[in-house]
Amino acid sequence: MTGTGTGTGTPVPGGTPVRLGVLGCAEIAWRKTLPALAGVPQLRLTAVASRDPERAARFGERFGAQPVTGYPALLERDDVDAVYLPLPAALHAPWVDRALRAGKHVLAEKPLATVEADARRLVALADSRGLVLAENYMFTLHSQHAQVRELIGSGLIGEPRLLSAAFAIPALPREDIRYRPDVGGGALADVGGYPLRAATLLLGDRLEVVGATLRRDPARGVDLGGTALLVTPDGVAAQLAFGMEHAYRCEYEVWGSAGRLRLDRAFTPPADHKPVLRIERGGEVQERLLAPDDHFEAALRAFADAVRTGTDSGLQGAAVLRQAALVQRVRDVARYLDVPN
Repeated sequence: MTGTGTGTGTPVPGGTPVRLGVLGCAEIAWRKTLPALAGVPQLRLTAVASRDPERAARFGERFGAQPVTGYPALLERDDVDAVYLPLPAALHAPWVDRALRAGKHVLAEKPLATVEADARRLVALADSRGLVLAENYMFTLHSQHAQVRELIGSGLIGEPRLLSAAFAIPALPREDIRYRPDVGGGALADVGGYPLRAATLLLGDRLEVVGATLRRDPARGVDLGGTALLVTPDGVAAQLAFGMEHAYRCEYEVWGSAGRLRLDRAFTPPADHKPVLRIERGGEVQERLLAPDDHFEAALRAFADAVRTGTDSGLQGAAVLRQAALVQRVRDVARYLDVPN
């Protein structure tokens, strides 16, 4: 089996928790991912690694794991079946490679790699070793999107004609690593993947990128925002926007022949957030209150199930390759516009 990324190696027995190690004590691990582990008995945190011993110790004390100095030392441990990797984007590919070669299943933060060729190589490597390699677009597993897809499929808004999706955040402190090209910074890598992934989630996997723009800061060497236009073979379009120099926006809208669906907080809803789905149809407006959900917990559970039973997590294989191809295509076709100093 090659190129699918759905291998599972020797599955961890169904009743046994997957022993998880963390490569990199990042903020997202501290605030979101590791706290969510409490709701996932299929995973057990055993070790956390950092190049900074004090940082590893702080994480280990809070989350009940063995602190490890240096990433290679964690990969050598025999009490780690899988690793969670929240390192800066440019470090994903080399450390995913090393983890797979060490026989570990991998849940990597997005993007899995900064270029499509690396993503394809890593998926093939995981397949050849019988290991799970997942890219943590956790928002796709939030129950709100399944309900949106169900309503679209039911014909509630008629035939889809246009998806509009946006994810943008305010400007960050100048020293933030997302402004550093050497570690894979830039808006497309950091926030642009979300609306692109939403497009495949809602419109399917036959999307073509027909245009894009990227606003580039020549002084820092990264893109600060951008847009993309995609289309399906039957003419359904997706207009996407993203950036990190904007007022906050995190939403999508599906416009059909008979109505519209709009979802706010589409990509970053807190676990206790009750989503509001706005439906406009026949001149009437309805707001449906949806149940809260923890997509960090859902992603961890899906990853554990993939390791333990071979169940496709929805975050691996073809989904990884489609995403990498779309991001690469946006870069390739984009018109680059330099931001005035």
